[in-house]
Amino acid sequence: MPSYRYKASTMDGKLIEGTMEAADDGTVALKLQEMGLFPVRIDFSDSKTFLKREIELPWRRNKIRRKDLLVFTQELHTLVKSGFPLDRSLTIISQIAESPAMRDIVQDILKEVKGGKSFSEALGKHPDVFPKVYVNMIRAGEAGGAIEEVLAHLTAYLVTSDDLRSYIIGAMIYPVLLSVVALASITILTLFVVPRFVVIFEDIGVPLPLPMAILKGISALVTDFWWLILAICVILGVYFRRFRNSASGRLKWDRWLLRTPLLGTVLRKVEVSRFSRSLGTLLHGGVPLLQAMTIVKEIIGNQSISLAIEPIRTGIKKGEGIAQPMKQSAVFPPLAMHLIEVGEETGKLDNMLNQVAEVYDVEVRNSIKNLFAFFEPALIVLMGIIIGAIVISMLTAIFSINDIPL
Repeated sequence: MPSYRYKASTMDGKLIEGTMEAADDGTVALKLQEMGLFPVRIDFSDSKTFLKREIELPWRRNKIRRKDLLVFTQELHTLVKSGFPLDRSLTIISQIAESPAMRDIVQDILKEVKGGKSFSEALGKHPDVFPKVYVNMIRAGEAGGAIEEVLAHLTAYLVTSDDLRSYIIGAMIYPVLLSVVALASITILTLFVVPRFVVIFEDIGVPLPLPMAILKGISALVTDFWWLILAICVILGVYFRRFRNSASGRLKWDRWLLRTPLLGTVLRKVEVSRFSRSLGTLLHGGVPLLQAMTIVKEIIGNQSISLAIEPIRTGIKKGEGIAQPMKQSAVFPPLAMHLIEVGEETGKLDNMLNQVAEVYDVEVRNSIKNLFAFFEPALIVLMGIIIGAIVISMLTAIFSINDIPL
């Protein structure tokens, strides 16, 4: 039977830690409640899986991770749901926080709350940790007296967003690793192996075959002018960064990305999913539609799509609703538009937006799978052609030695 580590609180707020064997974490929670304890955190424990623990790099110890925000939200929801007041809940979380940086932030929030500020105002002091969606939902929950429900929806929002992000990163690992290995192989062959063949031909006084002469020129260019190539790359990188950071440059770049075959479709679906989930979460939390649209506009990563939201806000102000202006923007896919239109007609826009997000989460996963199903073989073929050409050039040079008259 698996073992679980737990952290629980007594009625007077005292923290208790320990381990318990149970079939699952739900059973652990029930046993703790039977003991008169409130479970705060339950993790799978296995002393034999040390290597599976997350390695915290020294230079990232003072950086807030997405996981820290998720854990904070889950723990706060658990404590508030158990009947603890907000200040006591924050005190407990500050004591059990694993991240020193997150512990400091929670203590600062607790200080602001005890000083008379609202919870949302205290969160707003840390925009790098708590995004606008988060702060505005908490503000709406405070106004409606539904903090517990808002925290539950924020937890689901963060979990789903993190799952999609982790899937995209995981799908990119193999192509990136393949590219690095291929580039390293080409570099070694060009800079170290080819010059040795050139020396052999120079020693016997025989002209190089054309393929080997081309490789010699490339090798000499990289060896003699590596500093110039590096400088050009740095200059181009700085120029591209300045171009992308400018308003016009970012807009042009984002529009080009959306027009890119295969990749553009994936990016559009990612933004539709992000838009729908963020807007649905805000509306469900009680944030007014116009204010929610303003917040979502700042969340959207692609500026081309972000600009299309302003006419939608204008249409909402004119009383046209949300579905009709979204249709006129020609940004959102027909399926999303149909579901949003149904949600608006039935008065369940928030639920329908969350359903749109779930649909396009699946679409994004399938699109990424199809994209890499094409990209990985294409990358292998391309690298094979390049490395194969280098190897064939060297073999041709070796065989040409046999044609030299003695």
